[in-house]
Order: sequence, then structure tokens, then C-alpha cells
Amino acid sequence: MKQQNKLKILNDPIYGFISVPNNEIFELIEHPYFQRLRRITQMGLSYLVYPGANHTRFHHAIGCMHLMQKAVQVLRSKSVSISEVEENALYKAILLHDLGHGPFSHALENLIVPGRHHEELSLLFMEDLNRQFNGSLTTAIQIFKGEYDRPFMLELVSSQLDMDRLDYLRRDSFYTGVAEGNINSQRLIAMLNVKDDRLVVEEKALYSVESFLSNRRLMYWQVYLHKTGIGAEHLLQSVFKRIAELIQRDVVVEIPQTLRYFLKNDTNATKDLLEAFAMIDDSDVIQLLKINMSSSDFVLSELCKMIINRQLLKIKIVDKPVSTNKLKSKIEKLKKSYNLTSEEAGYFIFNGTISVSAYAKANPILILNKKGKLEELTDATNEQSFEALTKVVTKYYYCYPKIQD
Repeated sequence: MKQQNKLKILNDPIYGFISVPNNEIFELIEHPYFQRLRRITQMGLSYLVYPGANHTRFHHAIGCMHLMQKAVQVLRSKSVSISEVEENALYKAILLHDLGHGPFSHALENLIVPGRHHEELSLLFMEDLNRQFNGSLTTAIQIFKGEYDRPFMLELVSSQLDMDRLDYLRRDSFYTGVAEGNINSQRLIAMLNVKDDRLVVEEKALYSVESFLSNRRLMYWQVYLHKTGIGAEHLLQSVFKRIAELIQRDVVVEIPQTLRYFLKNDTNATKDLLEAFAMIDDSDVIQLLKINMSSSDFVLSELCKMIINRQLLKIKIVDKPVSTNKLKSKIEKLKKSYNLTSEEAGYFIFNGTISVSAYAKANPILILNKKGKLEELTDATNEQSFEALTKVVTKYYYCYPKIQD
């Protein structure tokens, strides 16, 4: 007889003690695919702005599972039928939803594995685990893919008011010290319900929902889209682009063994891809940067030094698109200062746009009013503050080395 695992409680700085619901969930947590998330930072390079932001995808996934347990308890208390199979499937789906994140999370999305979003990679990992766990993740995968016949279950995993967002906003607020993101997830979960198999929020929680959406918008402007973080991510992306160019030109570049598959080989073979991807994390990228600080290629060497030593770019955010002449002027100055070509200077100068919308009507939050009817969030109130949440705010930015100021 298989001996039962004894560890059933984890201590979390946000929620306190988190219980692991059963042995199979524990075994999923113990699996190398999931343990890898301990080595993937939740917020990419944001620790260069907020020193405390070193928490991991592992922290986040465990927190999401905890909130899902609370949500199931609340919904059952309101006579929503959730079977044991469905309950466990919800825990598995939310626990494993981030398995496909690569080193530094979103910072290298589509660069390490071009053309494959992290959610697609998460699904590949879940399907592989399903084979290893004798098909016991089938329902979880159906929920994750939106193929299960009870839509509210997908909405608990992925929607504008899912357990993912309820955890990461509160967790990222805690670790960055940015109080604006400290949402009342307990209150929001307590107000959840199900109507016509859709996830809904009871009308008395209208202002809690508004607060949640407003806080999320503030977190995007103040944390996730912080200008220094944007500049740092551009530098990291430039490292990978420069290495790809050097390899194409048959220039020898030192690359850690674990990253060679992605920087030198084809990534179409699914089995090989999963095996290789499961072996990489933040430490491989840090090693890549440290090795190439002494690269003979000036561009690669400088890019790596700037990240490792936090000698980051100057970045300006403006309300209008950046003119081509302004960018050309920055490139010309850099070319003269370091005797670079236009192409080489382009690795240090960037421009782009950032947009934030607190609430998207296309994927509505449904409010259950006192008459038992469903209304879309902005239709449930006449207050203009709710309509303002749908507004998309776009800003423009450009980055360049500080030496040019």
C-alpha cells in the first residue's frame, strides 16, 4: 500500500496556512514541472524597480489554488452543484495554469519559443501530466480549454474576475509594497454565485468590483508598466535578438547548455520542446548574461552589463507617438559616441506604446440583481465611474542610453 504523504499544509505570507486538498494534488505540486515554478519570478524584471518583487510563479499558483478552494466552498454554500470530480479538476486547472511560463515570465514571451504563447505551453505540459497521471487531468484540461459544458468553471480559471487575477493583484501588491493593489479578494469571493451556469457577482458587491478594477488599473500603470521595467525588458529581449543574429553570422557565442536548444535548434518537435523547456528557468538566463558580459561583441557585452549591473535605459513616456526624427537623432548620437553602425545602435534605442483598460465589455462581468436577473456590469449602475473603467488609455514611450542626456 502506498504510504500517504504527510505534508498537507503550506505557510503563505498572504493567506497564512494553505491546505493541500488531497494526495494527487500534492503529487502534482511535487512534480518537477511544477517545482520548476520556484525558479521563475512572477514579475519578470520588476525586482529592478521594486526590490521585494522576487516572488515566484510557485507562490502564485499555490495562492490561486487556495482561492479556488474558497470559491468552491462559497458556491456550494449557495446550493451550486459541484461534484468531487469537478472540484478536483478546478484545483488542477488553476494550479497548473502557469506551467508554460518561461524564464522571467512575460519578459521573454515569444522569444524563447517563437509563436507559442505560454498558455499553449501550459496545455502541452498538462497533457503530458495527464498521460503520467493515467488520464486524471482530463476534466481539468477540458475546463482549461473552455470545452467543459459548465462555462462558470472556465470563468473561475480565466475571466475578468478569476482566481488568477484575485491572487496576483494582492500578491504583487504585497511584494512590491504598492498598497493600491491590495484588493479584498475574500469579499469578492464571498459575493460570487452561479446563474444559468455563468459566474456572477451579487449586486451588493458592485463597489467591491469597482474597487478591484480600479486597483488593477493602478497596478498596471504603477507596477506592471513601470517605465524602468519596460526599459529593462527591452534590454533583455535585445540580448536574445543579438545572440540570434550573431549565430546566424556564424559568430561563436557562449550559451549555457540548457538554452542551446532554443537559441540554435528548431523548436517544432513537441516532445523535445517540452523536455528542453522544463529544464530552463531564470538562472539559465542570468548565467547567459554573466557569461556574455565579457563577450568580444561590444553590443552583446554592453547589453548584458547593463542588465546585470542595473545600468538601465532612460525612458520617457509621452502622450503622442514618438517622431521618427527624434529616434534618428538618438541613434546618430549613439553611433558617434561609440562608433556603432545604425543596426548596432538600434539595440539600445526603442519606442512603443502601452495601453490599459480596466474593464472589457467583450468579456463581461455579470451582476445578479436583487430580482434574480443578470446585468452586464456597466448596465447594473448609472454611475459614470463604472463606464469610465471601459476607457482605453494609450501612452507612447521611447528609451535610450542615459549617456545621451
